[in-house]
Amino acid sequence: MKLLSLLFTLLLLASTLSFGQKINADYRLHIREASSRIIIDGILDEKAWEDADVATDFFMITPMDTSFARVRTDVRMSYDAENLYLIVVNHHGMEGPYMVESLRRDFSFGKNDNFLLFMDPFDDQTNGFSFGANAAGAQWDGIMSNGGSVDLSWDNKWTSKVTNYDDKWIFEAAIPFKSIRYKKGISEWGINFSRLDLKTTEKSGWAPVPRQFPSASLAYTGILAWDNPPPPAGANVSVIPYVLGGVSKNFENDGDNVYRREIGMDAKIGLTSSLSLDLTVNPDFSQVEVDRQVTNLDRFELFFPERRQFFLENGDLFANFGYATIRPFFSRRIGLNVPIQYGARVSGRINKDWRIGAMTMQTAEVEENGLPSQNFTVMSLQRQVGARSNIGAIFVNKQSLRYNPDATEEGKPVYSEFNRNAGLEYNLASSNNLWTGKAMVLQSFAPNNSGNGFVHAANLKYASGNLTWEWQHEYVSESYTAEVGYVPRRGYYKINPSGGYLFFPNSAKILSHGPQFGSTFFWNKNGVKTDNTTFLAYNIRWRSQSKLMLWTAYDFVKLQRPFDPTNLGGEQLQTGSEHEWVAWGTEYTSKPQSVLTYAFSTRMGGYYENGMRYNITADLGYRFQPYVAIAMAANYNQIELREPWGSTRFWLVGPRIDVTMTNTLFLTTFIQYNEQIENINLNARFQWRFKPASDLFLVYTDNYLAAPFNVKNRSLVLKFTYWWNV
Repeated sequence: MKLLSLLFTLLLLASTLSFGQKINADYRLHIREASSRIIIDGILDEKAWEDADVATDFFMITPMDTSFARVRTDVRMSYDAENLYLIVVNHHGMEGPYMVESLRRDFSFGKNDNFLLFMDPFDDQTNGFSFGANAAGAQWDGIMSNGGSVDLSWDNKWTSKVTNYDDKWIFEAAIPFKSIRYKKGISEWGINFSRLDLKTTEKSGWAPVPRQFPSASLAYTGILAWDNPPPPAGANVSVIPYVLGGVSKNFENDGDNVYRREIGMDAKIGLTSSLSLDLTVNPDFSQVEVDRQVTNLDRFELFFPERRQFFLENGDLFANFGYATIRPFFSRRIGLNVPIQYGARVSGRINKDWRIGAMTMQTAEVEENGLPSQNFTVMSLQRQVGARSNIGAIFVNKQSLRYNPDATEEGKPVYSEFNRNAGLEYNLASSNNLWTGKAMVLQSFAPNNSGNGFVHAANLKYASGNLTWEWQHEYVSESYTAEVGYVPRRGYYKINPSGGYLFFPNSAKILSHGPQFGSTFFWNKNGVKTDNTTFLAYNIRWRSQSKLMLWTAYDFVKLQRPFDPTNLGGEQLQTGSEHEWVAWGTEYTSKPQSVLTYAFSTRMGGYYENGMRYNITADLGYRFQPYVAIAMAANYNQIELREPWGSTRFWLVGPRIDVTMTNTLFLTTFIQYNEQIENINLNARFQWRFKPASDLFLVYTDNYLAAPFNVKNRSLVLKFTYWWNV
């Protein structure tokens, strides 16, 4: 394993040195200071727009990436001392109405006629910002990391307007310099524009992007050339106070009404144009959208992404360290069933090559569950090497204040005195994005060396237009601990080769098709094979953007601890027992152009103890565009096992209604019936964005027992937030 790791690290380093030049450097849009005042009304009538250069002649990305786009898009940009301006004329490719889901903010990209801006104000081809709108005027904004990933949970202050005509729709926006981070004095930014037109099923970009990559790929941005370096943002201090009132009641315990009257505040302070300080006092996240529940038949903890605003900007410095199942820092561990008192974070760029992140959060003491006040501190440092690669370091510390070693439950400590993690990683991203990879090491530290452990992992991926292949291996020692991380499995070695090939036929209906395969092997610390999943799939994608996948898989499991195969808390299979089976299934997603959309997946085949498992999921959506979107998700499982389990059946059903009266007035109602945990959850959220980034929320939550139908708990919260620039 050590020799393999060394070879991979050398290969990654060699790959970095092999690529350097920016691919689309010849695509340049010159931006000049506005020659007149610009009013955000979705009308192209100001002199400043007449004087601005035009980015046009977009390139098609899909269905093909070998020609100019058929649908015309014209983009102009300008600026003044406070704002970056953008106006886009999106011409229709054919007659007919536009296609959108609703006016909901941060819409689903593939289900809306839309225009998106991707900008890299550091010109590092790795981090940036995205802004845009759909054809009905719903806004989209997100923070970009990892060369093209867009986190839409990020939210900031900007204004826009969309105006519709018979032959086009126009999108106009003003983005305050204070709402973004950029390198002071730099006169060239990475920039690209993406257009999706569902009537023609055409996705296009101003600077060409190969079809195997998303249009958001920062490796393929052109250049926004400023006539002068962008103006400094000036005194960049924003204070975001909130006032909250609420009431809740626990009906299971016949509790009384519990009233909430809280105030708190966030603050954002620009230390430089690219480095910011974020502060929070008594934060509240009651308005954050609830997690989508899933049926859990896994032996390990499930992962749910972070949605809280405070943790998102430059969040990749902390959260992207490691792999999906090896994360030394996972911010959702902070404030888990305990209130956060205050926190601070410094993050951003020191210069072109160096990024830093430092965060500390303090939680309150909770007598009910015996937890003391705890401090969470994480520090990260990142150094760019080569064109788009970097070397990163991280340190994570969880410290219990006023530690009491006598606090035990069933002979075990209720909490630890401290837990620490330190790590290094190398991230490869070639300039053309064909090669990506990572090599990392982690070490954990705990009292009396009880949780001292080591982790190593590495992967290398190649993705061309037709061929994709990847190798990944991991080692996690049995004693490794990451109390502020997400590491659901310990004490294993793992290898995971995978690959695929796509054919692009000369067909009027089929865009691409091809096979995909992968195999994952696990061994325990003694070298005994404990798991293997090997799958083979065939993918078909039509030009209408509908997709079909057929698959079959072989599974082998040698249990390392007792496990209930129904996850209902019943009889458990014994440690050391071996199980293997074969299963097969389908996945299908309909074309997004219809007002009625649907998707389904099926699975049937073997399961533990020579049993059988049948699963079907279905998603159905209908929209009365642009004001109402109705969705229904359903998941049904049937498990047939020998006694004492017998036949087990359970549903997970989740209807959702989005009502978007305007692009600033939203009502979302989400119901989830989870038969596996015998719970019905109702969450209704009303949001009025009365000013950019300033909101009034009314959130109602109910939890019920499925049978008998009785209320478990209920809450109602009214929250007012206001974004104030000092």
